[in-house]
Amino acid sequence: MFIGSIKRKVLKLSRGLELADFSFGLPYTWVLVRDDSGKSALGVAMTLSEEVGRYESSLEEITLPALIERADSLNAIERTLGLAAMNAVCQYHFSLEDAELRDIVEIVPENVERVAVIGNIEPVVEVLRRKGKNVYVFERNPKLWTKDTLSDALEYVLLPEMEAIIASATSLVNGTFDMLIDRSKNAKTFILVGPTGGLLPEFFRDTGVTHVASMKAVDINKALLGLKLGSFKAFERGCVKYVCSP
Repeated sequence: MFIGSIKRKVLKLSRGLELADFSFGLPYTWVLVRDDSGKSALGVAMTLSEEVGRYESSLEEITLPALIERADSLNAIERTLGLAAMNAVCQYHFSLEDAELRDIVEIVPENVERVAVIGNIEPVVEVLRRKGKNVYVFERNPKLWTKDTLSDALEYVLLPEMEAIIASATSLVNGTFDMLIDRSKNAKTFILVGPTGGLLPEFFRDTGVTHVASMKAVDINKALLGLKLGSFKAFERGCVKYVCSP
């Protein structure tokens, strides 16, 4: 699995950092890391509430390395905490100077007709359809289905026919990222989208991902308050959106 393949790299990057705080919650699970000088960084991972009800974490020690080690666990709670911890470490080392500030829809080539959107990201879908694209929207959560969405079970069949992919980074949490990459080999553009994709962009080199569109918390207190209040919009106000090519 992709997460398992980069876990050791993140563990090395975590040296000198400590787990300052964390919470498993909605809409995002979050982890805060800090170094000896007081510099901190925030990492998040979307909490898939429909998948965690049957799980209980078996973590006996709560340390940064311990959380990172569980990033590829089959336990949904541990996996979410682990990915948030990995994102926090990566965000500590990531600089916005290496990124672009642009809309992800602009990345989709004009001559592309068939676009897959993994996760019902309605604002993106609306813009793409206004631009005349033939958009296939895949969604796992029935609560987010509309008359135009397809079950994520059809991704395996339809993704090889797509020219561009816009995939929610929650695919890193629910374990479908590797399958999406494998079935999207015919696509010239693969954009991984969302705060859950806060890993270092270079980790996606040679995977097939062409762009990572995520968010960096630049006002951590404001972003954290938003998360503690369960509000994505309030969290977003403490962040800057960015796009990077691996």
